[in-house]
Amino acid sequence: MPESEHRSFNASRAALYRSPVFLEHETGAHVENASRLVAIDAELERLDLLRDRPEIPFAAASDDALARVHDPRYIAGVRQFAEGGGGWLDADTAVSPHSVDVAALAAGAGVAAIDAALDGRAPRGFVLARPPGHHATPTRGMGFCLFNTIAVAAAHALDRGLERILIVDWDVHHGNGTQDAFCDTDRVLFASVHQWPLYPGTGAASERGRGRGEGSTINLPLAAGADDQTYTDLFDRVILPAAAAYQPQLVLISAGFDAHAHDPLGGMRLTERGFGELARRVVAIADEHAEGRVVAVLEGGYDPPALAASVVATLAALDGNDASLHGGAPRFETERRLNGDAAR
Repeated sequence: MPESEHRSFNASRAALYRSPVFLEHETGAHVENASRLVAIDAELERLDLLRDRPEIPFAAASDDALARVHDPRYIAGVRQFAEGGGGWLDADTAVSPHSVDVAALAAGAGVAAIDAALDGRAPRGFVLARPPGHHATPTRGMGFCLFNTIAVAAAHALDRGLERILIVDWDVHHGNGTQDAFCDTDRVLFASVHQWPLYPGTGAASERGRGRGEGSTINLPLAAGADDQTYTDLFDRVILPAAAAYQPQLVLISAGFDAHAHDPLGGMRLTERGFGELARRVVAIADEHAEGRVVAVLEGGYDPPALAASVVATLAALDGNDASLHGGAPRFETERRLNGDAAR
């Protein structure tokens, strides 16, 4: 930013990686649309959460950075598809003329967040980008995803010399693309909690990695209806002990919020408070083992008010605060709404 616009910030606050360019991925009448980020931005503004944060510049990920995860033939092919006007990669995944550039910028935000965390400029960050990424495999875009932002970020961290990275994925859908990217290595511990059965049909508990990566994939499938207590108990019993044994040097979160009770695509009953509790547990892992370095990347979440409140709760944890300390209470209304629904 120009020197004339420089302002001080509270270095303890998480950096936010945002851009109006992320609105330019046009999907039409689709649940994954720009209103998701608009709702998040409005809530961050309402609660005055955008001031005094680290300002970290970022640019689109290079093809070399993307190719640490994705087959170069896929990168070239999806770019050509977009330049030709786009369309649908599959029944779920829309591509507009600008979509590949937007997805590359999202991946670039992830790379910048890693550099800022490892260099000490912003140990904690939240990439508020779209399209989501965790379903994109090395050779295929799917499930609303074109490039796998969190996998590209993790691969960049490995390229910088890290040996142990923890990825926690709490999206309601299994992060099949991230699993595929790292299933052969023990340098990434991938832990996914997700509804089962549900799209994309992967993520059975028996999927534990292969070869050198055997045991470095932890899948925790849950039946529909799981609530805050179910999730926090599972984190406490399984993920936290596994993370303590692994001692990660960096922690990443695939922060999907479609396990929220009001999300149209899932059948879980998590609340925004529940997401905050999960985030606090992950931040504690980072504080104990990874010098506080933790980066969250937005994945799913398709009820805009629930999404925005859940992002605020997660950001509170990244900032080291209770949600109520953010200068204005987020709209924690889920319990009341659920109770009202039950009463009717």
